[in-house]
Amino acid sequence: MFVATVWFVLAVGSERQHGSNDGYDDDLAAHYRWDSTVPQHANLAVGDVIALWDKRKLLGISVIERIDTDHAVKTTYFHGSCGKADFKPLKTGELKWWCNKCRTRFAQPEPRTRDVVTYCLHHGRAWQSLSGRLTGDQVRRLCDKPRSQHSMRPARWEKVQAALEVAGARLPAMVTAKAKFVIRGGHRQTTVEVRQGQDAFRRQLLTEQGENCAFSGPTPAAALEAAHLYSFAESGEHHEFGGLMMRRDLHRLFDLGHIAVHPDTGLLDVGKEVRDYPLYGQLHGKTIHIPLQPQHRVWLGAHWDQHRARP
Repeated sequence: MFVATVWFVLAVGSERQHGSNDGYDDDLAAHYRWDSTVPQHANLAVGDVIALWDKRKLLGISVIERIDTDHAVKTTYFHGSCGKADFKPLKTGELKWWCNKCRTRFAQPEPRTRDVVTYCLHHGRAWQSLSGRLTGDQVRRLCDKPRSQHSMRPARWEKVQAALEVAGARLPAMVTAKAKFVIRGGHRQTTVEVRQGQDAFRRQLLTEQGENCAFSGPTPAAALEAAHLYSFAESGEHHEFGGLMMRRDLHRLFDLGHIAVHPDTGLLDVGKEVRDYPLYGQLHGKTIHIPLQPQHRVWLGAHWDQHRARP
């Protein structure tokens, strides 16, 4: 088994001092925004652990459940004399800005525009508030490059987990750690494409969930399949708490979106296309048979957003 990267992302809100752009509309417990001008902008992925901080302290931790991308025109600002964007506002005097490059005051920054890719990640379902559990200095020391000035900084999960446990944040540390464990898998090329790690993934789910279909209840093991709650073909990884045991026919209907699970209530939603069949219609509105972990809800929420939460 191995553990992926944790991302410390900076969320300073209205207290930001750097005036070179207009900032981002963030909601700490729900979503985080950035664009293609930010270093590391394309490296975050669904399923990654993120930890938000504001330079002075850790704010909270979660798991990325979805990343939306778009395009926009962004306005940035610079000091007209030197062309640099390294400046901050001052509290007194007629010249209200200070350029760190020129070491001079100036009246007003000048604007310029550019086309950017925008990103908005959603992380509300697994959000754990940890305000003040770690200081800003502790966060910096945990980053792979402690002296980095970037707003997105990678770190090793085992170091972050240990620091959170020392700080007394045991439950959030356990929850987010399990979101990152994977069984080594992927595809190897033979005459056909074969999934590696699938047998181990199925054994793990049988051990955790027993001979039970998550949707219909007790079922012989021979009729059960290990169903991924996300696209294994895209990730090539078997995430812990990223699967449920399902009867073969229900697995197929789940993959097609004909059956979904509400991530908050755990109730089954059987689509109209198959609800008239008594075998499946009787499942509509029933509670899932497996106790859901926070990571299950993240993956089921992404599936729900894809197949149910359409405009």
